[in-house]
Amino acid sequence: MSITPSAIRPYLQHTPVIGERVMVDASAVVIGQVTLHDDCSVWPLCVLRGDVNHIVVGARSNVQDGTVIHVSRPKPNLPNGWPTLIGDDVTIAHKVMLHGCTIEDRVLVGMGAIVMDGVHIESEVIVAAGALVPPGKHLVSGFVYSGSPAVQSRPLREEEKQMFTKQAANYVALKEQYLNS
Repeated sequence: MSITPSAIRPYLQHTPVIGERVMVDASAVVIGQVTLHDDCSVWPLCVLRGDVNHIVVGARSNVQDGTVIHVSRPKPNLPNGWPTLIGDDVTIAHKVMLHGCTIEDRVLVGMGAIVMDGVHIESEVIVAAGALVPPGKHLVSGFVYSGSPAVQSRPLREEEKQMFTKQAANYVALKEQYLNS
């Protein structure tokens, strides 16, 4: 694990939980109720702030440069609030904003996309660069979603379905190069 101590910060009684072979760049900030599973990576200038709810990033997932991940606090009409839950083999591209959403396994969220509270993204979905996924939307497996607000654009092609685990493996290999340099 290669982590600069100031990159990982407790909040109140919560300290981030870091799996095996995780990389968190020194310029990233991971605060509070955050779990980073094995082989995931958090790249430069990312913020994962688990202060009023929790964040989970699954195994082999990567959170790329400039991404912000936050959560929504519990409220009387929403007693659990909205945590942010990211599955395995997920690629979160540069400058993405995730807030109180659930992303299942093998998903690509494109550069500059915004995914808001209560969104549920099933496995094997591409959220196109610049897409805005509004609160409460459910994205079903097997499609590309694009636009503002995001709409189902087309079915995934077979090579795109193969790309999810390849992209995750590429980032695991790149993360290993950084850890070993």
